[in-house]
Amino acid sequence: MQKIIKLSFLFIILTQFSYGQWTKGKSNGYYKLSASSLIADEHFTSSKQKDPNVTRGNFIVSAYAEYGLTDKIDAIAYVPLLARVYQNKQVSGLTGSVLANGEAVNSIGDIDLGLRYGLLKNDHLAVSATLKFGLPTGKSQGGSDGSLQTGDGEFNQLLQIDLGIPFKISNQNLYGKLYSGFNNRTKGFSDEFHFGAEIGTKIADKLFIATKFNNVRSLNNGSLNNQTGQGIFANNVEFTNLGGEIGYYISTTFGVSFNYTAILSGKITYAAPTYTGGVFLDIQ
Repeated sequence: MQKIIKLSFLFIILTQFSYGQWTKGKSNGYYKLSASSLIADEHFTSSKQKDPNVTRGNFIVSAYAEYGLTDKIDAIAYVPLLARVYQNKQVSGLTGSVLANGEAVNSIGDIDLGLRYGLLKNDHLAVSATLKFGLPTGKSQGGSDGSLQTGDGEFNQLLQIDLGIPFKISNQNLYGKLYSGFNNRTKGFSDEFHFGAEIGTKIADKLFIATKFNNVRSLNNGSLNNQTGQGIFANNVEFTNLGGEIGYYISTTFGVSFNYTAILSGKITYAAPTYTGGVFLDIQ
């Protein structure tokens, strides 16, 4: 269950929608303060079958930022300011006795810092490369059995390539994006291949709508055992998820957003959706 908790934080990171293949431009930026919730009473096993578990949840308050250092280079940061991981009390339906006590861990989560470099940008195509560093700032052990975590305890590096294309349907401007990346993990965890797609549009300069498809696949090259259930430091996690976001601009720069991300299939991860609401500042 320990690794299952870790991956729910990755889901929340992947729900950050923006025009990620286009650099922001010098002194421009995108900033978001969000609250996310995931509650699950079942998970995917190592054979990708669903199995029940004691109800567990994650509640995360996070800050996300993209800032244009130059016309070609953006700084990126994701900071889980408060990460609360909890387990509900389990009570026997037959006798009413407590089978497992409820407990929770609160702390900062693992921070992501990175840089995006614009390789190509014109009216028809945008290509960028992003390097992100995952810092082990959260708690890798927590709760009575050590399985309540707000971080994974390892330093990782993700190198990603984004390709974006602007296009029109009738008179409506849209964008499409494809991305792929390699995540180098440490401390015995298997490295990962990330890939996905995104499509979105802004309607009447007020309403932003986007959908995003994410995949993470393990390279199965780590030294840790592949474990499920209550296994400590499970490895080789995989998932496919699909998310949608709606953002409404209250002014030209300030707005509110809501995101729903569902997991379509997985391996050693929660079988439950993530709900995210937030406010954002878009400075162009």
